[in-house]
Amino acid sequence: MRTPLVAGNWKMNKTIAETRDLVFKMSLQLREINGVDKVLCPPFMSLMAASALLEGSGISLGAQNMHWEEKGAFTGEISPAMVKELCRYVILGHSERRAYFGETNEIVNRKLISAQTFDLTPIVCVGETLEQYESNRTREVVSAQTSQSLRDVSPAFASRIIVAYEPVWAIGTGKASNGIEANAVVKDIIRPALTELFGSETAQAIRVLYGGSVTASNAAEFFGQPDIDGALVGGASLKIDEFAAIAKAAA
Repeated sequence: MRTPLVAGNWKMNKTIAETRDLVFKMSLQLREINGVDKVLCPPFMSLMAASALLEGSGISLGAQNMHWEEKGAFTGEISPAMVKELCRYVILGHSERRAYFGETNEIVNRKLISAQTFDLTPIVCVGETLEQYESNRTREVVSAQTSQSLRDVSPAFASRIIVAYEPVWAIGTGKASNGIEANAVVKDIIRPALTELFGSETAQAIRVLYGGSVTASNAAEFFGQPDIDGALVGGASLKIDEFAAIAKAAA
């Protein structure tokens, strides 16, 4: 059985003071929910404050991104060694990183290899744009993103990778995919690509999340699907009751 996981991607929201307040209040509800892995991913500036509050809570901390190099002349970047000091998880290849900052499958793969080196658990995002979806290119795009972003890692590390299927046309739009459609992408596109990379047994062990306008009202629809193992939650992860309800639905 794959343990469900719910991760909250706060994106570029919340100051350090606001993070302390939100983490404190949210952790009171989340720590009571068992049977699901819970991860909060605040902005870099707030990781230390969040880390102190989450210690011993059973709630993990994740970074929203990182560079692939351990150190060097990369102004404005955060290294995996820095992330490792505070975080267990790291989001890689989010659609906003791909769209706004030019991240390619090759760049995402370099970061994944670095996550392996530094023993970080990656949440690797894949998903098609609205244009690609409407031109029936979902299989082509998602299969290529999965195969190219996740190549060249060790079999032992592969089972720790988490994949997040996030149809870009459903992120922040309020227009979520439906459970059956999302599960079909995971079952018929993502897991076959994982099988090609790592073999059937490992492919079945890898958790695949859904991301894209997940709310408390639609979470159960996605979590009820056999190949969806949780969610990468955006806007709803900033709302205490909403995110707690999503975690309960996953559990």
